[in-house]
Amino acid sequence: MIERSERPARLEHFPISWFAMVMGLAGLAIAWSRAEVILKVPVSVGGYALYATVAVFAVLLLLYAGKLIRHPDQVAKEFGHPIKLNFFPTVSIGLILLSIGFLHSRPDLSRYLWMIGASLHLLFTLYVMSAWINHGKFEIHHINPAWFIPVVGNILVPIAGVHHASPEISWFFFSIGLVFWLVLMTIIFYRMIFHDPLPARLTPTLFILIAPPAAGFIAYMALTGTLDGFARILYYAALFLTLMLVSQIRRFYKVPFFLSWWAYSFPMAAITIATLVIYSRTELLFFWGLSFVLLAVLSLIVAFLVVRTAFAISRQEICVEEG
Repeated sequence: MIERSERPARLEHFPISWFAMVMGLAGLAIAWSRAEVILKVPVSVGGYALYATVAVFAVLLLLYAGKLIRHPDQVAKEFGHPIKLNFFPTVSIGLILLSIGFLHSRPDLSRYLWMIGASLHLLFTLYVMSAWINHGKFEIHHINPAWFIPVVGNILVPIAGVHHASPEISWFFFSIGLVFWLVLMTIIFYRMIFHDPLPARLTPTLFILIAPPAAGFIAYMALTGTLDGFARILYYAALFLTLMLVSQIRRFYKVPFFLSWWAYSFPMAAITIATLVIYSRTELLFFWGLSFVLLAVLSLIVAFLVVRTAFAISRQEICVEEG
């Protein structure tokens, strides 16, 4: 039982990385919604998962707003942290993903969410990249796949953007995400190959490597509607990265639970949705079967993360001061 005097401390240490949960839940909702249409799945899960995501997002926003009001110094510390800084754009990505989720059922709501999310994400991108360029404290060991979030997150904008605005706007965001994905990918692989391995807390973020090419494939298909050579390169790059990381599953199994475990969820959702999209264009039996497998794995991962997170909350393992 949390004593009244302990509650402010828990709020003080409420991390911005909580919003990665919204990305995972939204990804699950979108994946199930696509599966219900493409695979003719007879159960309706996507709509319920989407509204559950909205509820979680609202609660997290209220809690973090409370932290901003009561502990602005702690928020400022996170905003100046070389790793935590990159999780602030998960808020804008959450809005963008919700706009994708509501695209067909609530198009007007989707449009407003997209406008706010895309605008906010552009501001985050400009701020974070300015911080990277003009820093005086970042070192090579600070970089990890979570650095993809602020910049490569732009690649998600066209998925709903092509329905809400000029395609030129969507191409603008897609270009930012694609170009800087290649830049950051090079730096991250240099860091992993020639420097010390990622610390345990950040090891799950390796799954974020899957998200840029997978989400890039989905966005490119939304922009062009054509399964051409470049689209295939994006998809198969994502599929290879998925295979590479799954082959190292024992490494991830040994990592103690942190909120960073939610990094497993959205990338798996991205490759699941990408596989559904490529199946809808090719109708190959391989992609049909792979879609079912990935959807099942994604569902199990998210269900496990929800239960494990609830368990961690009950044992006060999170929202505590870091050692």
